[in-house]
Amino acid sequence: MKRNITMCAAIFMTASMFAQAPQKMSYLAVINNSSNAPAVSTPVSPAEATGATELMSSATASENAPYWNGTSWVTNNSNIQNNGAEVEIASTTQGFLPPHMTTSQRDAIASPAAGLTMYNTTVNCLQSWNGMLWDDGCGSTASVPTVTNSSTGKIWMDRNLGASQVATSSTDANSYGDLYQWGRGNDGHQYRNSATTAALSSSDQSGHANFILTTSLPYDWRSPENTNLWQGVNGVNNPCPSGYRLPTETELDAERSFWISQDAAGAFASPLKLPMAGYRNYRVVDAGSLSHVGSVGDYWSSTLSGTASRDLDFSSSNANMHTDVRAYGVSVRCLKD
Repeated sequence: MKRNITMCAAIFMTASMFAQAPQKMSYLAVINNSSNAPAVSTPVSPAEATGATELMSSATASENAPYWNGTSWVTNNSNIQNNGAEVEIASTTQGFLPPHMTTSQRDAIASPAAGLTMYNTTVNCLQSWNGMLWDDGCGSTASVPTVTNSSTGKIWMDRNLGASQVATSSTDANSYGDLYQWGRGNDGHQYRNSATTAALSSSDQSGHANFILTTSLPYDWRSPENTNLWQGVNGVNNPCPSGYRLPTETELDAERSFWISQDAAGAFASPLKLPMAGYRNYRVVDAGSLSHVGSVGDYWSSTLSGTASRDLDFSSSNANMHTDVRAYGVSVRCLKD
C-alpha cells in the first residue's frame, strides 16, 4: 500500500521544520491509501519522528516541501533555511494570513500571551498584545484605554495591568490581569503561571522571568532591598505604559473614599471597576500558588512602609489601606501622570 504523509490544517509547530531534526515537532499525520484517500489519522509525537526517509504529502526531494531524510528535516529551497528563525514561511506570491476578529472577539481572549497577533476587523488594523495592551499596527502609537474619576479628577487605565478587558463583575477572570512583586518590571514574572525560583536577585533587573520566593525577612525578592524602585513616571522598573505610573497610597485612598460602600461591591461600582483578582504567595512552601482569587482584591501603591509597601485591600466585607511585604504578587492599576 502506498503511504503518503499529509499535514492537516491544524499544525502545532513548536520548533523548526526547516533546519532542525523534529524532536520538538508535533502534528497530526494522515495515512493515505493507494487511492490517495485518508486511511487512518494518527498523532505523530516527537519521539516517533525518526526512521527512514519519508516524504510529506506527495513531495519529492526535488521539490520545495520539507521532507525527512532519515536524520533531519531538509528542503531544497535554501531561501527558507534561516538559522535565526524557529519557523519560516517563504513565498513570493502569497502572504501569511493571521486570525481575523472583531474588537469584542479579541477582548474575549483570556490572558493573551505577549506577542499574540491578530487582524482587528473593527478598525482594520493588525494588532499585537504587548503584555499590557493591544498595540496598533496601523502606524499610530498604541492607545492606552482610560477612565476618569470626576470626583478626584484622576485619569486611570480602565483595567488592571495585563488584563484583556474592563471588569464586567468583581469576579471576571478576564479582568484580573497580572500579579507583580513590588518594584519589579515587565520581565515575565508577573504572569500568573510563571515559573518560580528561591534565588533572590541582587540587582534591580533579575535577568529572568521567574517569580521569586523567599523564606526570611524582610520578605523581598531583592537583596539588598532598593527603596528607589517604582518611584514616579520615570522610576526604576515602572511597569506602566509611557506617561503612566503606580499611584501613591494617598491617590489610591482618595479613590476609595468615594466608593458607595467600603467593600468589593464599592470597588466594582467605582469608575475603576476594580475586580477581586487575588494575589500570589511568596513563601517557598507555597510554591508561588495563587490565593483568594475571586474573593480579595489587592492593589500596589508606590508608597513605602519600612521594609514593606502599602497597598489597597478589599473583600466582600471591608476595604482599607494595608502594609504588605514586597515579595507578594499583587495587582497594579496605572495612573496617568
